[in-house]
Amino acid sequence: MIRKFGILVIAFSCILVFLTTNSCKKNQEFDMYYDYFPLNEGHYAIYSVHEVVVDQQINLRDTFDYFIKTVIGDTITDNSGRIAREFERYYSANSNGPWTIHDVWTTIIDNGRGELVEENNRVIKMVFAPSEDDEWDMNAFNTLDPLACYYSNIHQAYALGNNTFPSTVTVEQEDFTSFIDSRRKYEVYARGIGLVHKYFKDFIIINGNPSNVKKGHLLEMRLISSGN
Repeated sequence: MIRKFGILVIAFSCILVFLTTNSCKKNQEFDMYYDYFPLNEGHYAIYSVHEVVVDQQINLRDTFDYFIKTVIGDTITDNSGRIAREFERYYSANSNGPWTIHDVWTTIIDNGRGELVEENNRVIKMVFAPSEDDEWDMNAFNTLDPLACYYSNIHQAYALGNNTFPSTVTVEQEDFTSFIDSRRKYEVYARGIGLVHKYFKDFIIINGNPSNVKKGHLLEMRLISSGN
């Protein structure tokens, strides 16, 4: 009787271990990593921004340095009838304000896509879960030219200034250079924070020289703080 009871205890323990192990595996398998694109109300991020606008034809070269604060706001029904979140954007000349509201966009995670409606253009910022096999058209839902995106450095640490983010993904948007064009665009997202670094360069250049810019726009955003 004791021997039978012992066998039953061992069998039950094995079943329990099996179920626990498989439950952990399932949780890992179904982790979509949505926290790379946090949408909890009140979540904020503050960025330093460096912007350059060039147009040799009118002898224009302007440089701007300022700060942007983004805040996840209340729920809202978007133009597609979905329950989304307000995405508030504030500008300031100083990192600690005062802040002036500039835009109220909308953002959502829907059907495995992290979307942002910016300047009335619905763009796909991310797809989940991040994978090296992913490739998507960021402009699939707007009238802008198609822009094929893919991931690099998935779940890798990323150093930015004095900060190192332990788990990030890079969304590669464009990397193209020709005799007349120089374009480089990417965004880096960190778990629990969202966007930490944005680099956007779209230049028309002269004689294949990236330093000789005829016309174009450069924008770089670097995270300096975030929270809830």
